Amino acid sequence: MLIIVAFALLLFVPSPWNLVAFLVTTPLGIVELLVWNRTVRHRKKAVGAQNLIGRSAVVVSSCRPDGQVRLDGEIWAARSNTGASVHESVNVVGRDRLTLIVEPAPH
Repeated sequence: MLIIVAFALLLFVPSPWNLVAFLVTTPLGIVELLVWNRTVRHRKKAVGAQNLIGRSAVVVSSCRPDGQVRLDGEIWAARSNTGASVHESVNVVGRDRLTLIVEPAPH
């Protein structure tokens, strides 16, 4: 972000202050990029069906035993051994490939 500011200062600030501002903000922008890269590099990647375990979903198609649930606006295939009706809230307790294993949520 600071690199964009540096170029804007170079274009819109009167001379010689535009060069001074550019020379000051450019190294700050580079440091900003290095710090951002260092903090993001070690974050755990949060993708895949395994990250859905423990979340709650809403049944779209009755799960007796197979059906569908909506989770974060996405529809997933689901299986419930105890059964779940449409519009019922369920918890994701496991997965089998891309099929979520769900149980009715406690009331």
